[in-house]
Amino acid sequence: MAARLNCDPIPPAAVLSADERLARLRLIRSRRIGAVTYHRLLAEHGTAGAALDALPEIARAAGVENYAACPSEVALHEMRAARLAGARMLCHGEALYPAALAELPDAPPVLWLRGDAALLSRPMVALVGARNASSLGLRMARRLAETLSEAGFVVVSGLARGIDGEAHAAALAGGTVAVLAGGVDVIYPAENAALADGIATQGCLISEQPPGLEPQARHFPLRNRIISGLSRAVVVVEAAARSGSLITAKEAADQGRDVLAVPGHPFDARAAGCNQLIREGAVLVRSAADVIEALGAVPKPQAQPHLALPEPARAAPPRRPLRDIAALHSLILNRLGPSPVAEDQLIRDLAVPVAEVAPQLLTLELEGKLIRQPGGLLSRA
Repeated sequence: MAARLNCDPIPPAAVLSADERLARLRLIRSRRIGAVTYHRLLAEHGTAGAALDALPEIARAAGVENYAACPSEVALHEMRAARLAGARMLCHGEALYPAALAELPDAPPVLWLRGDAALLSRPMVALVGARNASSLGLRMARRLAETLSEAGFVVVSGLARGIDGEAHAAALAGGTVAVLAGGVDVIYPAENAALADGIATQGCLISEQPPGLEPQARHFPLRNRIISGLSRAVVVVEAAARSGSLITAKEAADQGRDVLAVPGHPFDARAAGCNQLIREGAVLVRSAADVIEALGAVPKPQAQPHLALPEPARAAPPRRPLRDIAALHSLILNRLGPSPVAEDQLIRDLAVPVAEVAPQLLTLELEGKLIRQPGGLLSRA
């Protein structure tokens, strides 16, 4: 466990005044102030207002002339944007702030959230993995998320396509938290907008970035530290040797969290990262039982009634244009790896009518891009 900064100026259950909340937002939005510096300033000066007053002199001593903190108008504009987005502000040190995340020396000073903040006080497990996940990887993520959710864990992930989205969807009824790289109202990728709406209603969306901010590459590692920081453990389902999921696993290890990984076929590049983690000492995961054994069981929360909305029927056009056929070929091949997958399971995972998929499977087989094996199994050539 990473050492906790013993610098909380107020007890965790304290209620902050409106002026102090505004000052805290101004402090973290000021130039050259990161999370670690923020916590040090707050510890030294007691309140964010006092820290803001001291900033110009601190900057001058460091050789920076004419330093100005973030203006109140800028912070107030961020607050108004958050209200329009239906987001609430949660400051480090407040009662609802997640205890595990608060222990980190670089804990986000401010979180914006949409949804059920009570989920942040329950035991959490992160499920992360490849965006171009295989069919087997998606099935594994779905099964892990469902079982861990039923066991009382909140499933945390980053709302990316692939493993992240599958984990969120499977855990939605039991509780899931999505950590966003951009603003809490900016959904990336856009294809997960409907899933994000469901999480905002039944789960919780959180971000440390200002509302309306489009995510940039530098924001994703910052998001990853929050995913692991919230969680008691990080489970990597599929990951290439160089991937964001491995960054999250490294953050978890540095934070003192458990790291677990699902093994994969040595020939599948999407399993290289997981196999590497296991070789380096990560707990091997065959099912959710392995995760629960490593962490210990938690009391199952009282079930909440949930009415699942029926999915709209998919209207299949009689003929696909060549561009759509090429896209379907890519989708099929991305779901396949060296490990065989049942054809009917692949078709279910694709969520495309069998009448459209079957002829394209034959085409790919004739082109030598997939291999049909006994027992109705398919693998990528």
